Amino acid sequence: MANNDTPFGLRPVRHKSGAPYNGAVNYYYVPSTYATALFVGDPVVKTGTSNTTAVSAPGAGDYGIGTLPEINKAAAGTTNRITGVIVGIAPNPDGLDKIYNPASTEAIIAVCDDPDVMFEIQCDAAISAAQVGLNAVLIYTNAGSTATGRSGAELDNSTAAVPATTVGFQLKILRVKNAVDNEAGSAFTKVEVMINQHTETTASVGI
Repeated sequence: MANNDTPFGLRPVRHKSGAPYNGAVNYYYVPSTYATALFVGDPVVKTGTSNTTAVSAPGAGDYGIGTLPEINKAAAGTTNRITGVIVGIAPNPDGLDKIYNPASTEAIIAVCDDPDVMFEIQCDAAISAAQVGLNAVLIYTNAGSTATGRSGAELDNSTAAVPATTVGFQLKILRVKNAVDNEAGSAFTKVEVMINQHTETTASVGI
């Protein structure tokens, strides 16, 4: 069976305890000086600063100075940290037709930043059953889609670094997604992962 090649970034599915993901988020800030578009499913990382002016957005609320940590898209590769994953973008009255955040556009971003949440992600190649338990890095072969608003991020199993026990790798492979349209050993395997290089926790080696 061939798996569909439909990258979507990272998608929260449930907590490590087995409880379903309940949609909980924290809000973060993207300034207009940030010249990179952001999409739902993109992994992001805190920059170490925050909003320097008061901001607001419909549905997200009003925020005073310093109340929203600033984020950038997380870089792919060993030891690059991740704070969480974009699950929503507050509506922009000047661009209500946009389902993503264009480059150089101020925004309030909803992020799933709980380090105990498990995510689903597509691999850029086949993942075997023997690779479950290893760590892996991200890859951005595909750009985010301005048509769907979804990220193009994938788990790298073919290019920069194949999954290994390396503690500095960004994601931990927990299992192959159990679905009738997903098969281990076929290209574009969907897997469930946790963030290993999380900004709020200590990374661990793969097994």
